[in-house]
Amino acid sequence: LTTCFCFVCFSLPWQCFRALCCKGPPPPRPEYDLVCIGLTGSGKTSLLSQLCSESPENIVSTTGFSIKAVPFQNAILNVKELGGADNIRKYWSRYYQGSQGVIFVLDSASSEDDLETARNELHSALQHPQLCTLPFLILANHQDKPAARSIQEV
Repeated sequence: LTTCFCFVCFSLPWQCFRALCCKGPPPPRPEYDLVCIGLTGSGKTSLLSQLCSESPENIVSTTGFSIKAVPFQNAILNVKELGGADNIRKYWSRYYQGSQGVIFVLDSASSEDDLETARNELHSALQHPQLCTLPFLILANHQDKPAARSIQEV
């Protein structure tokens, strides 16, 4: 057993003990619920994996939905990622309730047809009653690909 003696705190041992040992848990960080949408292959899963510092290997496209808690220094984002396949997009609106923001991920290197489909889905989300008043973050992903369009072209 080792005895520890603090010369600085000798006159006020109780305050010293409290300062060193009884700080208590840190205050809770605020949490925000977001929904992340976009067509299949736009990079939603990769984006969230990167934000969560997960390995980029073995990333599989989301079928249905997944939820990830993305920690930041001052807040935690609870992100509901919704799959972007044709047969899943029609169910997106069932997952909008309680959202406080929207992340729309767009593949800037996609075909003209896919880009038009993405535009339509974005406009539909912007007009949805549960989302129309929320902040939107629109990410033009895959800018590193040769076929990527600029922000003006998208």
